[in-house]
Amino acid sequence: MTTPWLTPRELSAWVRLASVLELLPGALDAQLRRDAGVTHFDYRVLSLLSETAAHAMRMSDLARLTNSTLPRLSHVVHRLEERGLLRRAPAPGRSRSTIAHLTDAGLQHVIDTAPGHVREVRALVLDALTPEQVDALHDISEQILGRLDPHGALRPIVDQHDSGEPLSP
Repeated sequence: MTTPWLTPRELSAWVRLASVLELLPGALDAQLRRDAGVTHFDYRVLSLLSETAAHAMRMSDLARLTNSTLPRLSHVVHRLEERGLLRRAPAPGRSRSTIAHLTDAGLQHVIDTAPGHVREVRALVLDALTPEQVDALHDISEQILGRLDPHGALRPIVDQHDSGEPLSP
């Protein structure tokens, strides 16, 4: 089988995308650590819980939506519990599931943190693009996400954010 090598233009696009994938998480993490004392992953967990009606979710669902393992998520949740930002409780009934609940302090932390995080997302990504480029980024990301997540495990998040309502990233 022959290797379908990248053209110079494809290679250039790939290297730039790979660089963004390497640099952007660190930049977002640095802003959130500096301004809110949380990592980007911590903020993602808290913001996902804040976007649910009951501010609660089964740990297994939260792990799926954050593309995390249960052990990693449990470690993060434990840290957030120690700070009083969320709490865990057994799921109602006989289930062995655990529910993560955002506390009032956790919700306030998300509310207080969101404006700075949104400013950083705008400054690093969106403000560098024209509206047409934002549309193209949306479409390109959707196509790639379809390959990375063919069964739609992240679909609830993507669909919620496609509602047109302004949400925190």
